Amino acid sequence: MNRPLESLFAPTSVAVVGASEQPTKWGYRLSVGALTGRERRSVHLVNRRGGALDGVSFAPSLAALGEPVELVVVATPAAQFSSTVDEALAAGAKAVVGITAGLSPAAQAEVAARVRAAGAVLLGPNCMGVADAAAGLRLLWGELPAGDIALVSQSGNLALELGAIARRGGLGFSRFASLGNAADVTAVELLRVCAAHPATRAVAVYLEDVGDGRAFVAAAADAVDAGIPVVLLTAGRSAEGARAARSHTGALAGDAAVLTAACRAAGVRLVATPTELIEATRVAAIPASVRAAVFPAAPRRLGVVADGGGHGVIAADLAVAARLAVPGFSDDLAARLAVLLPPAATTGNPVDLAGGGERDITSYAAVVAAVLESSEVDAVLLSGYFGSYCEQGAGELAAAEGEVADAIAAAVHRTGRPVYVHSMAARSSTAARLAAGGVPVWSAIEQAVAAAVPALRRPGPPELPRPAGAVAGDAYWAGRELLAGAGVAFPPARAVRSRDDALVAAGELGYPVVLKALGLVHKSDVRGVALGLGDAAAVAAAFDDMTGRLAPAGYVVETMVELREGVELIVGARRDPRFGPVLLVGFGGVYAELIADTAVDLAPVGRDGARDLLVRLRGAALLAGFRGRPAVDLDALADVIVAVSRVAAAHPEIAELDLNPVLATPHGAVALDCHWELAR
Repeated sequence: MNRPLESLFAPTSVAVVGASEQPTKWGYRLSVGALTGRERRSVHLVNRRGGALDGVSFAPSLAALGEPVELVVVATPAAQFSSTVDEALAAGAKAVVGITAGLSPAAQAEVAARVRAAGAVLLGPNCMGVADAAAGLRLLWGELPAGDIALVSQSGNLALELGAIARRGGLGFSRFASLGNAADVTAVELLRVCAAHPATRAVAVYLEDVGDGRAFVAAAADAVDAGIPVVLLTAGRSAEGARAARSHTGALAGDAAVLTAACRAAGVRLVATPTELIEATRVAAIPASVRAAVFPAAPRRLGVVADGGGHGVIAADLAVAARLAVPGFSDDLAARLAVLLPPAATTGNPVDLAGGGERDITSYAAVVAAVLESSEVDAVLLSGYFGSYCEQGAGELAAAEGEVADAIAAAVHRTGRPVYVHSMAARSSTAARLAAGGVPVWSAIEQAVAAAVPALRRPGPPELPRPAGAVAGDAYWAGRELLAGAGVAFPPARAVRSRDDALVAAGELGYPVVLKALGLVHKSDVRGVALGLGDAAAVAAAFDDMTGRLAPAGYVVETMVELREGVELIVGARRDPRFGPVLLVGFGGVYAELIADTAVDLAPVGRDGARDLLVRLRGAALLAGFRGRPAVDLDALADVIVAVSRVAAAHPEIAELDLNPVLATPHGAVALDCHWELAR
């Protein structure tokens, strides 16, 4: 759809309906903001009671203007909102900003439908407004600092806090849009139009509801691929949804894990606080070509350079905690660094300049360049005093520090490896010079370290297949047949209803066997699984016991599989209301939720994606062979993961799906149990 979203940000004319002369009113704040741009566009103020502001008389209605208006801001009582929007459309409005609050969902849906039918767009209602620094547009409560960050926020008050954080940090906004109730314009649309804005170098997003999660991932991935970093802060990432899950997968793949997987698929940096949301956008200073070049499969190797022992040790500790590698330097690199520094310096990793900067300020650039050029690291973190010398007064030292900043930036461009700076004077002229050269500077070491953690992007987001025919039946037997048809191996088995049938099946399969009760969510928890039944008497006794206690709908007799040579995993999927089919892999068995060593991704995945999930497990070493145990067949295990992901993607009626456990051995992978929950 070619929607007129640019009319929200760069209109040729604006009207504020509900204009006011009283400074405490929304209409006053919006009118003052609108009038700041009257040299660039026609500005009209509308209030049926009359009045004037800054020499501009209020018109009694939009119709009385006698000319079309491209953007109309509505700040009227809820009872007047619908009719005012109709007047705006009649006046030729291409975009409407709904400040008005208190509308019912049905009322705002009706208004939004009329706006769309007219070929216009509606932002809000119940939003705080819109702004564009380059276009001189300011239609909101308060004022946001100008800069190169686009801000999309579902919360108006939080946007004001984000503005204050940005102002303190020397950052600002190229564009701002408040989603409010998002009756028409969505976060996905705003993300796309902001990412395409020439004055925008990063997009910060605060959402309480992602909406169409797959569409958001696709839009964010496009932005990241175009060199525009996207940072996301969300609310409501609690475990409430997981509490209602009936499968292991549903409990383990909670909202937070799914959101993390979605951000990983798009290359979005997911943060937890408003300060992190703003500070993470500083990575936009790094040249896009440098950011794109550093996506190692293994943890990013970080070289730490500091001008004091404390700064270096703290930075290294934070880096390791963030799963960054801080490798020791080779003897060759250490020797090259020793030539550049005084005898008291430490030339390992972290490097301690030990006063080398005071003796020769150019040593900062020389050491950083040497570490970058060594190819022993993927990035460098410079922490401490650098950036502060210029504050000691103008003259040679300030000029020299600026030249060193240029040299550090040149090393970044030359090597294609980024440098992240933590400075005690993060707002100094030297810090600004670093940022201008593609080297971002933070005032807090933890923010600099967090930025050094790559927002890894997997190929995708994955496309969903056309839905296959709906499935039904027993959660174990029908599920097993569906997965077996997709290529998942199961032990030989027979479905039975009577004791005699169970005995016949056991004889045909060969002892020992397993007896499973059908129709139960967690069979093991209620002793609905009997293992290692070695003869007919054992099968009969287990059958009678389950019948007396559980009265199940049926049974399965299955060949017993020896567990000692394998590793038990869980492979499952669930249907997320925002992101669709989601895949989970982890160490499984009856302790799956206790161990909780899992990895989550959007489904479907290919074999490379399946292997990536396995590598991300904390216990991945168990799969490669550990303490004399043989390595498992990773290809066979990956094929099971791929099959489950494809089945989940093709069957929207499957709400939750578990294969738990899947036994991975050196000779293959076999699913020992299957459970699903169908959508109700």
